[in-house]
Amino acid sequence: MPVLEVSQLRKSFSSVLAVEDISFSVEPGEIFTIIGPNGAGKTTTLEMIEGLLPPDSGDIRFGSLNWMKNSEQIKREIGVQPQSSALFDLLTVKENLELFATFYPKSRPALEVMEMISLTDQQNKYVKKLSGGQKQRLAIGLAMINDPDIIFLDEPTTGLDPQARRNIWDIILKLKELGKTTILTTHYMEEAEKLSDRVCIVDQGKIVTLDTPAALIDRLTKEREIRLSFLDGEAAAAESEKVAMLQQSVVRTQLEGASLKLWSTQPEETLFELFGYAKECGYRLEQISIREMSLEDVFIAFTGKEWRD
Repeated sequence: MPVLEVSQLRKSFSSVLAVEDISFSVEPGEIFTIIGPNGAGKTTTLEMIEGLLPPDSGDIRFGSLNWMKNSEQIKREIGVQPQSSALFDLLTVKENLELFATFYPKSRPALEVMEMISLTDQQNKYVKKLSGGQKQRLAIGLAMINDPDIIFLDEPTTGLDPQARRNIWDIILKLKELGKTTILTTHYMEEAEKLSDRVCIVDQGKIVTLDTPAALIDRLTKEREIRLSFLDGEAAAAESEKVAMLQQSVVRTQLEGASLKLWSTQPEETLFELFGYAKECGYRLEQISIREMSLEDVFIAFTGKEWRD
């Protein structure tokens, strides 16, 4: 049984329709990620689900609970890390966690949470002296303090350096190991691809596609991009392009000076033929690569927009 069911959510602000028709369900223990371009309706959708914004229409259910009848119980069972977290700068890490614990009838011990978010060594440090990554980990810790079944993380790694971002990833994966359900929005395609059980792409207030990252990539195309760079210059690349175009597995080609890009449904077979031709002609290859399709390719295919971190 899904732990969360969202049906036909709609929300407008004056004449701006932010969310037009959003429906999905989330299974227990899942990392469910919502991605989309700026202004797509991601945060508005999350805030309606979290009870921070009332929808104009639609239904939100946490199992048998809904906001209209069971708001107090839902608040006890979810954890929320918003984009702008309210941390108390003049309290220590431990004091922030202990304070937030008093807001709930049930909570995890602060020391246990600090260990999970790797802030035990900083427990007596004032929040104003923490790094950006440490503050983000503390914000997630505050969302975890009531031991919720569902945790909402709204762009938790935005603005962090790569190492700090990966520290957050480790926390999210720990939550999954504990059987928690995580609903995540992110600006980073690699993050969505590595962490998510399922990805929901939203654009202009609607869901354009929803599936596992692997299924979305596989659904996009069976082609793989091959890149070849020739030391013998443009003529070698142009002649090799002619040979590539004779193969049924090659869908299209692109010539750029001494570099050749081609898209093949059977890249290994295509490379075997091109290597044979290059050896026969005495052409020297400087660089060879096969690029796998990624979630970013899926995003561009479904939204028609380039991704911006």
